[in-house]
Amino acid sequence: MKNLFWNAGEKRLRTFWRLVIFLILLAGLMFGFTLLVQLINTVVLLAGHQWNTAVLSNPAQNVAFGGILPLIRSINGLLTLAVILGASALAGRLLDRRSFTDFGFHFGRQWWSDLGFGLALGAVLMALIFGVEYAAGWVQITASPTNQYPEWSFTAWIFSNGFFYLCVGIYEELVSRGYLLRNLAEGLRIARVQPKTAVLIAYLISSSVFGLLHLGNPNASLISTLNLVLAGLFLGLGYALTGELGISIGLHITWNFFQGVVFGFPVSGTSSVASLIGIQQLGPDWMTGGAFGPEAGVMGLAAMAIGFGMVWLWVIRTRGKAPLREELAVYAAPQAPEGPQALEGAGGTSTQADVSVSAD
Repeated sequence: MKNLFWNAGEKRLRTFWRLVIFLILLAGLMFGFTLLVQLINTVVLLAGHQWNTAVLSNPAQNVAFGGILPLIRSINGLLTLAVILGASALAGRLLDRRSFTDFGFHFGRQWWSDLGFGLALGAVLMALIFGVEYAAGWVQITASPTNQYPEWSFTAWIFSNGFFYLCVGIYEELVSRGYLLRNLAEGLRIARVQPKTAVLIAYLISSSVFGLLHLGNPNASLISTLNLVLAGLFLGLGYALTGELGISIGLHITWNFFQGVVFGFPVSGTSSVASLIGIQQLGPDWMTGGAFGPEAGVMGLAAMAIGFGMVWLWVIRTRGKAPLREELAVYAAPQAPEGPQALEGAGGTSTQADVSVSAD
């Protein structure tokens, strides 16, 4: 009789339970992080400063405070990144029985080249959106640069937001692609589902989850959520084709940074505190995305379509071909230890990874 909890062939919990425990672990750690923020909030209030935790996620909306130390925003991004890195590493070791690097961090020359390509592509695509909208009269430059809270250093805000988007790019891709997509692909290896099919289905599901997670953002709508599902496909393509997070992380970082900090667009519904260019959007919302940002409009979709092609061509150029990575759906057990320990009770000397194809 099939055990609904334990995969005997892989010697670990089945996918559903791994994902549930990972989400509980992540939620628990984030709750602890929230308590820490509340503690900091209390200390500041006692010191006579009026601000609240909402400023951490969207300081531009807390007009009453009139600004927030850029350092706080950087700390917010850093602590969130640390929590998610820790949860992923712990889940990888105890639940997945895999190395943290297997989530897409096999650092090497190719990985860093992928990252550089992703960084460049994200910047170019957002510059293309701005250029077309400016030429069409859909966006007007009102100031350069702009700072909603001049009592704080403009330079500090720029670096703070840049660091924040760096953290966001890493931890959102790690969760959405590195952990979720890979585990789903392995879990979908049931019945006669082939590895490529499992990866494709996991790619679609993880992108849908990515879009739904932004449903609660300011100015979100059904259209913006559907478009963010497509954005998830766009950001996740590099991972689905290479098994590494370099392209996805690079794209995510500069897409957000150039969108909000350079060109002054809203980033998924949130306006930027400071930007190199201040703008007023004049074009139709269905084209520009309006208050949500380019992702919710036709311009964003067009840029993502171009990005799809560019990522595919990059993978072809650097790998010679660009199929979905079947390895994402095939679990490789940890390597056996080298030396005398590998011989104890094993009856052999192989140290190769034990590739499991058992159904989950």
